[in-house]
Amino acid sequence: MTMRIGYLMRRLAMLGVTLLVASFAIFAATYVAPGNPLAALSGGKSLSAEAQAVLERRYHLDEPFLAQYWHWLSGALRGDLGVSIPLHQDVSSLIADRAWITLSLVLYAAVIIVVLGIGLGLLAGLRPGWIDSSVLVISSMAAAVPAFVAAIVLIAVFAVSLGWFPTIGVGEGFLGHLEHLTLPAVALALSSVAVVARVTRTAIREEVEREHVQTAISRGIPQHLVVTRHVLRNAAIPITTVTGVTIASLIAISSVVETSFGLNGLGQYLVKSAQGKDIAVVQGISLVLVVAFVLVNVVVDAMYAVLDPRVKRGARAS
Repeated sequence: MTMRIGYLMRRLAMLGVTLLVASFAIFAATYVAPGNPLAALSGGKSLSAEAQAVLERRYHLDEPFLAQYWHWLSGALRGDLGVSIPLHQDVSSLIADRAWITLSLVLYAAVIIVVLGIGLGLLAGLRPGWIDSSVLVISSMAAAVPAFVAAIVLIAVFAVSLGWFPTIGVGEGFLGHLEHLTLPAVALALSSVAVVARVTRTAIREEVEREHVQTAISRGIPQHLVVTRHVLRNAAIPITTVTGVTIASLIAISSVVETSFGLNGLGQYLVKSAQGKDIAVVQGISLVLVVAFVLVNVVVDAMYAVLDPRVKRGARAS
């Protein structure tokens, strides 16, 4: 237990450094980006020198780069992500109003990935023959479909032709949210389901062919006990790793799906803010997405520490 806690503490320290570096990269990228963040206040027209100076002092734009970065970072650590210059609103409030949409979408897609991806991979790994071949063919086709293409096909078939699901908005109430987010979640999860299914199938097949598993089968141990105690226990490590990575990647591509389905989530708002040169919002959303990605990796590391016996002995895990 002590070794596992030490391992997790080391990983948390590394992730903390990662967040610090990522925050610096985000701020530096927006700092050197072309365009004037004050231009949105004047509709792109030039401001007078006096007005320019007043606004630069108000938003700390007249300070050196490192001073601006420290002001932004120290505020972010307190939960203050700055003020949107065009909207005159707190960035934290603007993000909070939209974060639940992205969170709901990613969680829904994650459930689909875990259930279908691991389920199909387990089925293919334990049932060689036409079932295995069918899963491989379907997963290969699904892995090649980008999220925006999947969104277009799903809208055309299940929304327009069949009329089973709505295409715009998030609905009201739990069932309404579930209905409106089903097609976006499927579009977001489709290629990831294929990846998880193929990795799960490979991991299961490798474990089934190991000597200790074949010995257990030859001794007449029931198949469900062999699968749960020997196959799944050892195959869980690569399955957990790839599942965590694919779920974390959903955060980065959610903007494509949100735009396709008219969901006013963080991804769509990030694109809109970048186009409108709302730098504070771009910085805030980028930082929130990076933090979410890191938190998913923390969960994966925690699960890895539980599953990998080498961590219990204090060995370095890959």
